[in-house]
Amino acid sequence: MRILHLALESDWVTAREAGTYVVSTRDATLQQVGFIHCSTPAQVDGVAQNFYSDVLADLLVLDLDDEQIRASGTEVRYEDPGNGDLYPHIYGPIDPAWVTGVSPYTPTRTH
Repeated sequence: MRILHLALESDWVTAREAGTYVVSTRDATLQQVGFIHCSTPAQVDGVAQNFYSDVLADLLVLDLDDEQIRASGTEVRYEDPGNGDLYPHIYGPIDPAWVTGVSPYTPTRTH
């Protein structure tokens, strides 16, 4: 199943250089939160508008395959943050090799 993660371009560049991505969400790391926030294609526009509306020009969509992540031994859980929707959370750092595509975020685009 496809899952998406919204990333600031600067964070993604740093991750590629370091070989691991540890940003959970805007201004919060995996170490601080305990997991990396992700979304389904149907959820990504809402997440962008709620948390990144002032930086949309610098926002990337990382496309991940949860089967590949799980095959590495990293846990992916679909959890309700309190709004009734289930969002994918990755319980570990993202290996850039798991990223099957990177594209600039465009609102209301079909991902």
